Amino acid sequence: MIRNMEIEMKSTQLTGDNYIGFKKSGKGNSVFQAVSPNDGVALPVEFKRATDEEFEEALSLAEEAFPIYRSISNEKRANFLDRIADEIMALGDVLVERCALESGLGTQRITGERGRTCNQLKLFAQLLRDGNWVDARIDKSNPDRQPVPKPDVRRMLIPVGPVAVFGASNFPLAFSTAGGDTASALAAGCPVVVKSHSSHPGTNALVSFAINKAAQETGMPEGVFSSIYLSHEYSVKLVEHPIIKSVGFTGSRSVGMTLFKAAINRPEPISVFAEMSSINPVVLLENAIKAKTEQLAESLVQSVTLGVGQFCTNPGLVLLIKGETSQKFLQTFSKSLEKAAPGVMLNKNIASSYRNGVESLQKNGQATLLAESAVKGKELNTMGSPAAFTVSGTHFLQDNAFSDEVFGPASVFVLCNDHAQQLKVLESFEGQLTATVHAEKGDEQALPSIIELITQKAGRVIYGGFPTGVEVCHSMQHGGPFPATTFANSTSVGTDAIRRFVRPVAYQDFPNDFLPNELKNDNPLQLLRLVDGNWTKDKI
Repeated sequence: MIRNMEIEMKSTQLTGDNYIGFKKSGKGNSVFQAVSPNDGVALPVEFKRATDEEFEEALSLAEEAFPIYRSISNEKRANFLDRIADEIMALGDVLVERCALESGLGTQRITGERGRTCNQLKLFAQLLRDGNWVDARIDKSNPDRQPVPKPDVRRMLIPVGPVAVFGASNFPLAFSTAGGDTASALAAGCPVVVKSHSSHPGTNALVSFAINKAAQETGMPEGVFSSIYLSHEYSVKLVEHPIIKSVGFTGSRSVGMTLFKAAINRPEPISVFAEMSSINPVVLLENAIKAKTEQLAESLVQSVTLGVGQFCTNPGLVLLIKGETSQKFLQTFSKSLEKAAPGVMLNKNIASSYRNGVESLQKNGQATLLAESAVKGKELNTMGSPAAFTVSGTHFLQDNAFSDEVFGPASVFVLCNDHAQQLKVLESFEGQLTATVHAEKGDEQALPSIIELITQKAGRVIYGGFPTGVEVCHSMQHGGPFPATTFANSTSVGTDAIRRFVRPVAYQDFPNDFLPNELKNDNPLQLLRLVDGNWTKDKI
């Protein structure tokens, strides 16, 4: 397969260079290779980290592209996004195979993720063609109003400027080079500079080739997209650079906060939309467990171990009320988890961090190992083996360490004395991406207070399901209170993600000829606009 891939890579220009606008550039002497987590073997192609000159050139091109790109019509930007999706699909098996080798996620998972990536690009294209995302609002003047005349005020959203996007390790397509951050920024009218993730540089190179091909063939300005390989210290420099006006990041809390602090300490502070840490609590109420013991146990195991637990929505904490019902459930869950096989994690550092997290729980005198995989896995430093622990509600409330995310196929069951303690545990949580509750008839008394609490703690609340799997749609919220994300009012999935990279501008008493088309009297774009408090497409 590798030999065939090498032939294919030549045809797709996978040379290990940076994409600085429309050109490939490899001036640096610092090189690295991707290492397959499947066997620890270095994969073909050496990738060259960007030099200072290449770094500055990518940013300068983005700055030059911005006034051109922001003025391009929604229809043309939509064509660009559609074309990116088409070019990604045109890469064929070479992308799927390279991505699977670099991530260890398997071709079936990568094929599905490729579809999600392309579908979200096309969803943003649809949003652009609709045009209503600019949120046009008009309040007409009233010169006769007393005691002072009312001005004509018209407001809409405009792009902020060049955006830095950091590729994520756990979604090498959907949250990386052409993922949600890039798609929403390009849709907004912002040029993008991607800092490729070091674990999957070949995937980045292939997707960057597709994006730049689409940009050239749809007439986009050079600099609308660049992709550069950077050392860790350059991550902060990228955020600190005055040309960058906003940042999209998915990753660890430590790195996310480093970037966030760098952004707010700039002479001109900017927003870092960082998705960082979440344990995604699941509450299982008494009657739900009684009605569906085996089904809930099996579904929970599948959710905990999906993708070797490397989903940002992995259910890392489960709340039960101690008793005969919960004991039976834990026995059923344990039997199912023991059958779950270990899996290859994204890279050796993530696997090592996971094992350290499990070891910390094992050494904690208040936690008890409930179950672990009984299936023998490969002897690799990238393997992650499923595990589950129990802790009492009392000890959970006494030790903040139980709230720490263990990124991987592990979960902690909190056994509460009663409903009151269950609420105290929920109150103690930091912000979460998701929170889930399972209930059946007979649980109605406990349910309202739980729903109220989890709604305050999480960005997405789920009833009767499990949090892994995030639907890409207009109404999705993938973000939550800190530390799940840095801004609880933003989402990184769904069309509302575009609002991260725009800002509102109000035009007061402007002549009609000098207004943007979105705000002109005759409404040439046929947008739905809020005019004097009423939504309408009518002319003024």
